[in-house]
Amino acid sequence: MDAVFAILVLGAVIFFGALISVGNERQRQALEGIREQAVLWAMQDLRLKREKLAREVRVDDPLGWFNRIVSKVVGRDFNLKAVESFGDPPALVCESEDRSSRVVFTPISPAEIRRLKRERKNRLSQYANQNPLFSLAGNTAAYELTILNAGILFDLEVVLAWKSMTGEDLRGYSLWMFLIE
Repeated sequence: MDAVFAILVLGAVIFFGALISVGNERQRQALEGIREQAVLWAMQDLRLKREKLAREVRVDDPLGWFNRIVSKVVGRDFNLKAVESFGDPPALVCESEDRSSRVVFTPISPAEIRRLKRERKNRLSQYANQNPLFSLAGNTAAYELTILNAGILFDLEVVLAWKSMTGEDLRGYSLWMFLIE
């Protein structure tokens, strides 16, 4: 009799354990579905907000816009003032108000700049002495500016700000910033 009772208790424990496991799995799947729906809703909400804002994108003060971007990424205000633009390869140089720091913006990545430095013998050699990209030290702080770190409308605003400051069209939607202190 004790053996039968032990087998019944063991069977009941196994049965209830299986029921709990099945219930937990169903609950996990339901929570995963809710999480996926919340992510999809947030992405769609961001798309709608971005679409609405994209129609109203303007950059009235490009130098102020660049200063805000630098402040957002680096964490301090440089109060950028002086501006000089270079063409081949494209670069935009701004100085801080106290002239203690320079910020160089370019659509060219550090790896591409290193490659161009090695190829000074080609057609770019005539610009090697003028363009600040060729005189950047290897330990210069470099930041890639994208919508991830510079704002959700960065890719739309950077095209307008770059065109306003340099007179040239910007290819791509990211920009590199080099901080020279």
